[in-house]
Amino acid sequence: MRRRFGLAALACLTLGVAAPHSAAAARYAIGVESLDAIAPLRRALGPGAESLAPLPAVVVERTKAPLLLELPGATYVERLGTRTPSFEPNDPLALEQWHLAANHAFDFWPTLPLLPPVRVAVIDSGIDGGHPDLRSRIVAAESFVGTPAREDATGHGTFVAGLIGAAIDNAEGVAGMAPSAELLIAKVVAEDGTIDVEAEARAIRWAVDEGARVINMSLGGVRDPRDRSRDTYSPLEEAALAYATRKGVVVVAAVGNGDAAPSMPWPYASYPAALPHVLGVSALARNGSSPAFSNRDRIYNDLAAPGQGLLSTFPRALTASFKECADQGYSSCGSDEYRAAEGTSFAAPQVSAAAAALIALRPSLRPEQVTALLTGTAVDVNAGTGCRACALRRDALTGWGRLDVAAALRTLAADTLPPADAREPNDDLGAQAAPVWGPIQRFQATLDFWDDQNDVYAIRLRKGQPVYVSVRGPAGVDTNLIFWRPGARSIEHFGSLGRVAAQSARPGAREYLEYRAPTRGTYYVQVKLGSRGGGRYKLTIVKA
Repeated sequence: MRRRFGLAALACLTLGVAAPHSAAAARYAIGVESLDAIAPLRRALGPGAESLAPLPAVVVERTKAPLLLELPGATYVERLGTRTPSFEPNDPLALEQWHLAANHAFDFWPTLPLLPPVRVAVIDSGIDGGHPDLRSRIVAAESFVGTPAREDATGHGTFVAGLIGAAIDNAEGVAGMAPSAELLIAKVVAEDGTIDVEAEARAIRWAVDEGARVINMSLGGVRDPRDRSRDTYSPLEEAALAYATRKGVVVVAAVGNGDAAPSMPWPYASYPAALPHVLGVSALARNGSSPAFSNRDRIYNDLAAPGQGLLSTFPRALTASFKECADQGYSSCGSDEYRAAEGTSFAAPQVSAAAAALIALRPSLRPEQVTALLTGTAVDVNAGTGCRACALRRDALTGWGRLDVAAALRTLAADTLPPADAREPNDDLGAQAAPVWGPIQRFQATLDFWDDQNDVYAIRLRKGQPVYVSVRGPAGVDTNLIFWRPGARSIEHFGSLGRVAAQSARPGAREYLEYRAPTRGTYYVQVKLGSRGGGRYKLTIVKA
């Protein structure tokens, strides 16, 4: 399968500074949508929560920051305290990079931090390997299309790489957003602008094996559940990304641009953004609105970032055509489509850079924790912020809202960690299921309606052996149990429905079932969300 390349022109931790990190109590301001939400929020927070009415906010003291997604009616959580000056890079073109201020890219750091390196893979069209703002950041480059990886005929990959990893505070050019990013460059774009899915899968495997902690994919294929003839879903691509997730890699992908879809705006995120465990990113205009070219999606659009009027690195071989232009090697000296570059392709790398910063501050983070930190601290995009078409809270245009790097780093530094789930991805039957051994097993894991609706566990049973299964799902979220017989192919395969042995699907978060195996074999326990929401669940499996 070949896809048309989604060009974005429409197309122990050592810190150089003392990061806010303390187990002592701190005060937090929690915003609400309306004054009516203050009373239920105070009840949820318990004694000590103070209303700031008529300001739409509550103040509370905690040793750990309250989690936004667990607070009724809350719109933000802000750690309070005295302000300190934030770091400002001396790169001369940084002032023209409006996305740096919009994302609060450096607000967390008083000075440029000294952080452990984090490898970020850019799977794209290659890179200008000798670019002065990039060459010191490239640790490996590999081509999967036959042309050199350190050459970039379109400029797309060089632009993306610069948003993530351009050298910071070197008094030259632009500033990247990830202070300690090491770039892994995987070239997958052919000369004609297409991408072979096999090349993409090989690039993902290479990046993981080279130590990538973040993979950026500013590319994609059309998703159309209404017309399978033009839907570009690839099981090979999904398997490659599952391999990355299993190895602890955060995968970030652009949701796609409408010019590459059958119509605009397009209501579905592109692949691979529309796959489980992939953080899908849409674009925002400078006025806060959602541009018409940015694909919508009720499920797979997770986060938004600036996607218009962006400035980044650009191949010097391409800017040389404009000899009169002073800023050689930067998109301001590129072709018209890149001088005011726009697209979800350029929103995604900003999120990849934020993910790298979080991992640098806490290398032990799992992918689902990074995703939860970024989405849980996002700033809601709605009519009040410039997007009249965007509903309050999560919506199809911007997901959970606009990226806020400083808020995510503050939450992490306050030791407010989302739950981890080391068994991911265990989303289906067969080899994808997580094996369960022993007579009694108790698990704590996570589910998320928008990213991880199903967890599957494989258990071996003797003929006649009874098994008892119970689950306590996330509070307030409908959770179901399904028990599968041996031989079932997939939870999504229609022909497998006859292999359902038992199920418990009562309303609410608690379910229980028991079953006696008629034959010896491998059976499967599926935990499935039945309503919107997410969080930690507890599963108990007892084999008698």
